Amino acid sequence: MPVTSAKTVHIEVWSDVVCPWCYIGKRRLERALDRFEHAEEVDIVWRSFQLDPTFPRGVRQPVPEMLAKKTGGTPDQVRAMQAQVTALAAQEGLAYDLERSIMVNTIDAHRLTHLAKKHGRGAQAHERLLRAQLIEAQTLDDTETLIRLGVEAGLPEEETRRVITGQDHAEDVEADIREARDLGVTGVPFFVFNRTYAVSGAQSDETFLTALATAHEHAGTSAP
Repeated sequence: MPVTSAKTVHIEVWSDVVCPWCYIGKRRLERALDRFEHAEEVDIVWRSFQLDPTFPRGVRQPVPEMLAKKTGGTPDQVRAMQAQVTALAAQEGLAYDLERSIMVNTIDAHRLTHLAKKHGRGAQAHERLLRAQLIEAQTLDDTETLIRLGVEAGLPEEETRRVITGQDHAEDVEADIREARDLGVTGVPFFVFNRTYAVSGAQSDETFLTALATAHEHAGTSAP
């Protein structure tokens, strides 16, 4: 897909709104951008990815329980794993509450982010949903919750309700996931700079700063 942005550095981020590493990676990228002298020449597009697309719609499962089942770990092992992630998030100013967070199928939340992109509020919606899931322990497949979060992100309530109660943007979500698969993405967060350079995972802000500088330096010579 060609880069259509007038900006010099175009970053596409594949992310899931229930992913604790995605929020950490987002903060580290933002910190790198704060230090990047050409930050005004950067634009970011948030793309959909589902950590577990097979998770049944309508099922709500406490994340610790889900992780124990998925990893085969004991409750103590899961708590230790979550505590480690929570400590890393705290270093980024994020007060995770993973003990209370609920795992759901995220298709409707991702449809909301595509509606938000249509209104130029994609970044705001993605931030609001990550905070709702990982810090506030809200349930991201609940219709009224998603409508409220969409409005809080700056979307019109009537259109948000119509989208959430229907199936609008489902094809957009599927297209993002299909494109990620074509690029070889198997986990998130995954950052692509000008369709030339990639950073996988919640890397350090230094790594992001290097990627930004490289993408900017070669923007005039690299094909998108």
